[in-house]
Amino acid sequence: MSGQNPRSVWRRKPLEEMEDETVKSGLFRSLGLWQLTAIGVGGIIGVGIFSLAGLVAHGDADNPGVGPAVLISFLVAGLASAAAALSYAEFAGMIPRAGSAYTYGYVALGEITGWFIGWDLLLEYIAIVAVVAIGISGYLDAFLGGFGVHLPAWMTSTVDEGKGGIVNVPAILICLLVTLILSRGTKAFGRFELAVVAIKVTLILFIVGLGVFYINTNNYTPFMPSGFGPVMSGAATVFFAVFGYDAMSTAAEEATEGKKHMPKAIILSLIIAMLLYVAATLVLTGMQNYQDIDPKAGFASAFTGVGLPVIASIISVFAVLSILTVMLTFLLGVTRVWFSMSRDGLLPKWFSKVDRGGTPQRVTWIAGVGSAFLAGVFPIRAVADLTNIGILAAFVVVCVSVIVFRRTKPDAPRTFRLPWMPVVPAVGVIASLLLISQLHWETWLRFVVWLVIGLVIYFAYGRKHSLMNPDSPRRVQEASLRG
Repeated sequence: MSGQNPRSVWRRKPLEEMEDETVKSGLFRSLGLWQLTAIGVGGIIGVGIFSLAGLVAHGDADNPGVGPAVLISFLVAGLASAAAALSYAEFAGMIPRAGSAYTYGYVALGEITGWFIGWDLLLEYIAIVAVVAIGISGYLDAFLGGFGVHLPAWMTSTVDEGKGGIVNVPAILICLLVTLILSRGTKAFGRFELAVVAIKVTLILFIVGLGVFYINTNNYTPFMPSGFGPVMSGAATVFFAVFGYDAMSTAAEEATEGKKHMPKAIILSLIIAMLLYVAATLVLTGMQNYQDIDPKAGFASAFTGVGLPVIASIISVFAVLSILTVMLTFLLGVTRVWFSMSRDGLLPKWFSKVDRGGTPQRVTWIAGVGSAFLAGVFPIRAVADLTNIGILAAFVVVCVSVIVFRRTKPDAPRTFRLPWMPVVPAVGVIASLLLISQLHWETWLRFVVWLVIGLVIYFAYGRKHSLMNPDSPRRVQEASLRG
C-alpha cells in the first residue's frame, strides 16, 4: 500500500495481491474457453431477444412503440456495450479474479468506488434474474394458452400491470429452480450452460431461417414511427440484452486459464450475440406489424400471426429453456461479487463460506430468494430499467478505470490490450451516460436510495472491517494466530 493512506476510503487494492487470493479462494477451476464463451452468450441472449425486443417495438403505457427501428435501439446499445467489453477484456486479462467491475474499480480507483460498484451489482444482478423470470413466465403463459390452458390473472401478473394480478407465481418458482441448479456446483453448471446455449443458438437460427419466408416488407414501413427519441429510450431498455459478459467475468477464478481465456470469451460472446440480434429483430418486425407484436412473447405471437401456432408453441418451450441460461449466468455473477466483497472484509466473512463442492451456498440462496421477491411483485420494465442504470454505471467505472490504470500501471502484464486508447473507453463512458439519461426518474430514485443504503453500510461496517484497514478485526485476529 506504498504511497497511499491505509485508512483512506480511496485506498486501492494492490494488483500483486490478486494471484495469492485466487489460489486460496476455495473456488474450483473447471471452466475452459468454450464454457466461458457459452456462459457469456448464455448471459447475453435471452429475455432481450425473446421479450424486450417485442416490448420496445410494440411499446407500453409509458413508452410509444419504436417499430422496426428496434434494430437501431439494439445497435446503439451494442455500441456502448462493445466499448465496455473491450475494457473488461483488458482487465480480465490482468486480474482473473471473482468480482468483475467491483474488483477493477477497487484496484484502479479505490475502495469507496469499488464498494459502490459492488453494492450496485448486488442489486442489479438480482434484478436481472427477476426480469428474466418474468419473461419466462410470459412465454410459459403463451405456451399453455396454445393448448387452451389459461392460468388465472392473479398468479401471472403483478398489481402494477393492471390486469387483475396480485403476484407472479411462475416467475417466483422459476427463480427458486435456477437457484437450486446453481447450488449444485460450478462444474455441473458449466456443462448445463454449454448444452443449453447450443440449443438456444440453434433455436434462434431456426426462427430466423423459417421466419424469413414470412417477412412482409410492408411491415417495415414506417421504419421509425415515433421518431428518434423513443429509439434512444428503447436502447436504454434493450441495453439489458447486450451485456452478460460482465457477469461471466465474475467467474474468472473458476477458469482453468483465466488470463488467457477471459478476454477471448468476452469478445467472442458479444460478437456472436450481436449477429444473432440483428437477424432476429429484422425477422420479428418483418413478420408482424409492430402494433400487433405481443410485448411479452414476441416471436410466439409472430408465428401465430402467420398461421403457425404449433411453431409458436415450440418456440415458447425452447425459449423458456434457453432463457434459463441468462438467469444462471447472473445468479452466478451476484454470488461471486458478494463472495469477493465478503472475502475483502467489506461484508461479513459469513458470506464467503464455501461448501465442499466449492460453491458459496449461503449467498446463492439469499440472492435466489431476493430475485424471486422482485420477480413476484414488480412489472418487467420497472425491473429492467433498474437493472440497466446499475450496469451502465458499472460500465462507466470500468471504462474510466482502464484509462487510469494504463497511466498508473503502464508496465503491468496484459494478455489483451485495448486498442485505440483512450478513444474506445471514452466512447463507452459517453454512450453509457447517454443511455442512463434516457431512463425514467423513478429508476433514478430507486437507484439513489439503494446507493445511500450502501453508503451507510460501508461507513458502519465495511470501512472498519476492510482487510485494507490495518486495524481490521479480521487482520488483527489473523496476525494474533500467526504470532
